[in-house]
Amino acid sequence: MSRIRVMLVEDDPFWQQNLSSDLAEELDIEVVAVVSTRESAVDTALRESIDIILMDINLTGNNLDGLDAMKEIFSRIDTDTVKVIMLTSLTEREIIMKSFQIGALNYITKQSYKDIVRAIREAYQDRSTIHADAARIMRSEIQLMELSPMEREVFELRKEGLSKQQISDKLHKSTNTIKSQLKSIKNKLTHFRGD
Repeated sequence: MSRIRVMLVEDDPFWQQNLSSDLAEELDIEVVAVVSTRESAVDTALRESIDIILMDINLTGNNLDGLDAMKEIFSRIDTDTVKVIMLTSLTEREIIMKSFQIGALNYITKQSYKDIVRAIREAYQDRSTIHADAARIMRSEIQLMELSPMEREVFELRKEGLSKQQISDKLHKSTNTIKSQLKSIKNKLTHFRGD
């Protein structure tokens, strides 16, 4: 039986230790490398034969260098050859979307680390389902693609709690224009959900 070769890219010794020992218990998974920096992640990905990379996002402070590492790996290796699952504590919508845009196959928060073994096996078999940690945000983003750039701006300001008048002042538009845009946004999003 060929084993799924995994590289763990993680700077926290607690997660390095616990994830490595959990994965070592699985007969079909082999952790071939544990690295903690962007540079070592890229070097190891180019040197070793790896099937799945578990990638933390912040490897040094809040630099999002895990995203940079993934981008560099994918610029030099075919994405069919290696698959990346983000494993992080970050839950910001922009970071989740950026991860998928760069090429991550899945996104799992560390609170859901118990799901990582199943995610590794699914990714290896090209049957990856997007984990619930990211799925809600992905669905929401797809819905918001229905909006024009102007409507999206109005939507974001409304979400921040601004009133129609405040949005109107901020965007230098009449209150009636903002009202009609809010109505259009509501219609588009309701239509999308099929309500």
